[in-house]
Amino acid sequence: MVDIDIQIPTSFDPFAEAGEFGGTGTKDYVHIRIQQRNGKKSLTTVQGLKQDLSYEKILKSLKKEFCCNGNVVNDKELGKIIQLQGDQRKNVSQFLVNAGIVKKDQIKIHGF
Repeated sequence: MVDIDIQIPTSFDPFAEAGEFGGTGTKDYVHIRIQQRNGKKSLTTVQGLKQDLSYEKILKSLKKEFCCNGNVVNDKELGKIIQLQGDQRKNVSQFLVNAGIVKKDQIKIHGF
């Protein structure tokens, strides 16, 4: 019999180092989207804000600033989402930057 010295490779995770450097390299973005309702009606949604922020206070300021209605929706997967009536994408992004809540490069505006 021939003795063969075989080394069984251990499991190698190529992404193990990514956790040490803060994740996969993507930033935490704030997504501002528009959803078309019926006819000309639309909703603006804001998602991705930090969890420690007071969503109700931000919503109250947004509603007062832009003269529109809105609410905070709890989603199982996405967390809290702010909804506003109308197309408020540019207004909301300027508000969030001017209030110092997020930086301009952390905002992604989606929609037509």
